[in-house]
Amino acid sequence: MASRILLVRHGQTEWSLAGRHTGRTDIPLTEEGRRTALLLGARLARAPWEGLADVEVRTSPLRRASETAALAGFARAKEWDALMEWDYGEYEGLTPAELQAIRPGFTIWRDGVPGGEPLSSLAARADEVVSWARSSARDVLVFAHGHFLRTLGARWLGLDPSFATALRLDPASLSILGWAYGAPALERWNDTGHLA
Repeated sequence: MASRILLVRHGQTEWSLAGRHTGRTDIPLTEEGRRTALLLGARLARAPWEGLADVEVRTSPLRRASETAALAGFARAKEWDALMEWDYGEYEGLTPAELQAIRPGFTIWRDGVPGGEPLSSLAARADEVVSWARSSARDVLVFAHGHFLRTLGARWLGLDPSFATALRLDPASLSILGWAYGAPALERWNDTGHLA
């Protein structure tokens, strides 16, 4: 069977709770973020996952992702800079409402971020992760960030990175990029059943 990518968005932070764009600012999980990371770990320890002992695990080096990985039972995850969140440049820490006040009609996927990372660079990092996963002989598990993982989903499907605007991801969610009839497919997306 071809390898798949299991994706975990990090748990809640103060900034994700407030809707603030959190790129490279390295902030910790909230108590709720830690609680949901533990719930995700408990889910992955049960059938059909059985602890995912054979997967290769990587995490963004940012604290909110690596802490989620450790709390979910994957402290063995290797840090990988390719999994870091989009560098939002001058828009770091701003909310969507604040951005709309500055630039009415703004959308990050179309308009980009001044002083930050171009969407093409974010997509290139996502493509690097796709290549790594597809060359693996086993499933892989990554712990990362909302906008990066959404871009990864678009690139797995072979779509323009701007397609990511249609892919929502909640904190501590589980998604799987897999295959259907030999073609890349979304097997599971934004699954938060373990939080119910």
